[in-house]
Amino acid sequence: MSAEPPGAQDLADARLDRVLAAIDAANADDPRKCVVDGREIAFEQLYSARMSAHLARIYAHPSALLRIAAHAQHLRRWEIRRDAFPPGRHGYNDWRKRCRIHHADLVGAIMRERGYSDAEAAHVGSLIKKEQLKKDPESQALENVAAVVFLAYYFDEFLAKYTGYDDDKIVDILGKTLCKMSPRGHAAALELPLPERARALIAAAIEKESAALARLAAVAID
Repeated sequence: MSAEPPGAQDLADARLDRVLAAIDAANADDPRKCVVDGREIAFEQLYSARMSAHLARIYAHPSALLRIAAHAQHLRRWEIRRDAFPPGRHGYNDWRKRCRIHHADLVGAIMRERGYSDAEAAHVGSLIKKEQLKKDPESQALENVAAVVFLAYYFDEFLAKYTGYDDDKIVDILGKTLCKMSPRGHAAALELPLPERARALIAAAIEKESAALARLAAVAID
């Protein structure tokens, strides 16, 4: 088996860095801003940074394509307005599906412009669109990271927004999230320094879904 030509890894790393930088530049247009450590940053830029940071914490050696998918998970999401879809669960699911297509299309164009193949762009798109969840290890990894980021940074906001939901409703929602994850994702979630109520709700969801989680763990692909 022939060795890589000199400098091949450096070229691959530089290409990846250009794609990640382009995603950041695209997300910089987000009109929603956050202030972190005294510095203003666009909402989706911050989300991308959090996705990439937790991917690196949970998975020691993620592939370049998985790194791109994690960074582009919400690429220019504000362009697909939630209020353009009907209220309720079906409207929400249709909005999420349209968002995933939007992110996949945008990042595919960014990748091809910077030297990635159509097949590589298609794989990243497939990860973002969750086409192989529970079947492809990288798809499962992306789902795990997205769930951990939600619990770490956005769960309190969710609880504040949906004050009309009782604990049983929240536990039911968390249970559905947990069933999309694998044991590796569950372990990462339980290591988070969460507030007491959040940890109690997650524990209740784990107990409620214990049988389903045990069945899923037996066939987990990570």
